[in-house]
Amino acid sequence: MPRPVTLFTGQWADLPLETLAADAKSYGYDGLELACWGDHFDVDQAEDPAYLAAKWELLGDHGLTCHAISMHLVGQAICDRIDERHRAILPPDVWGDGEPEGVRKRAAEKMALSARACRAFMDARPDGHSAAAVSEVRDGVPTRGVVNGFTGSSVWHSLYAFPPTDQAYWEAGFTDFANRFGPILDAFDAAEVNFALEVHPTEIAFDTASAARAVEAVNGHRRFGFNYDPSHLGYQAVDYVKFIRSFPDRIFHAHMKDVQWGVGVGDGTVGTFGGHTTFADPRRSWDFRSVGRGRIDFEQVVVALNDIGYTGPLSVEWEDSRMDRGHGAAESAAFVKKLDFPRSDIAFDGQFEKSE
Repeated sequence: MPRPVTLFTGQWADLPLETLAADAKSYGYDGLELACWGDHFDVDQAEDPAYLAAKWELLGDHGLTCHAISMHLVGQAICDRIDERHRAILPPDVWGDGEPEGVRKRAAEKMALSARACRAFMDARPDGHSAAAVSEVRDGVPTRGVVNGFTGSSVWHSLYAFPPTDQAYWEAGFTDFANRFGPILDAFDAAEVNFALEVHPTEIAFDTASAARAVEAVNGHRRFGFNYDPSHLGYQAVDYVKFIRSFPDRIFHAHMKDVQWGVGVGDGTVGTFGGHTTFADPRRSWDFRSVGRGRIDFEQVVVALNDIGYTGPLSVEWEDSRMDRGHGAAESAAFVKKLDFPRSDIAFDGQFEKSE
């Protein structure tokens, strides 16, 4: 069976979930990846069975399912150097008085809570619901949900190595990540839920090399993996297909998002670091595009996902500031559904084998 095509609701959190659910179904989606902000999903209310039942009822009324929730905003504060920008993205109970270490600790507590909330939500799905939220058992590890998110990083600001930066400085950042996320990952393990980091600039892992280093930092914790998003790798000149093959057992979720980059995209004045411009500035040498309108070779992405046995959703994260989002969401759903295909369980030339 082709994978379900879902829509990540993070870029739609200005809309009530009921409105978005109706829109998403009309755009052609099978389900939603629920952001834990706006009114889409609240981990603090997940202890209430009535709250969870109402969410499933709303989804079911629109013929939709859910395989993952997303904690990107709170996750960003766990390892980050906290400043005034974080206040805008954090719930008031996490921001508190804004004292940095207090913010980081409260963010970590909220992330651990999200594991239990995700498990409760997936376990509350109605019998026979198409969610099939108990996703699979891989390498003997039962998985009952996925929380996507960010980690933040205490060393991202030192990306360019001047003043001169030695490996010990960066290693301290990975140690800080391990110390903060180790207990969180243990909470995820207790809930039988996976944490999927979206490898992304500003996170502890932003390319293949740093992703491998992050896995090593947490001693290969079985609940630590990735929400694969090729758009954040392509414009960095990272082989985004090789990333899949580098972590075959740690691709827990997949975002479908496109990006355009290279000579001729901007006006030659803004490079990879963005020039302190905003997205959609025509001077930029890279920018996100609606799925199928950038440079990502999604055909090869699907082949690689098939090769590693990934059976989870393909979740559209729509971030094209130059296009009407309703048009883009509908176009993206159709593109991904046409693109996806199940892997073969036979060799094409197997019929030539003769049985003795």
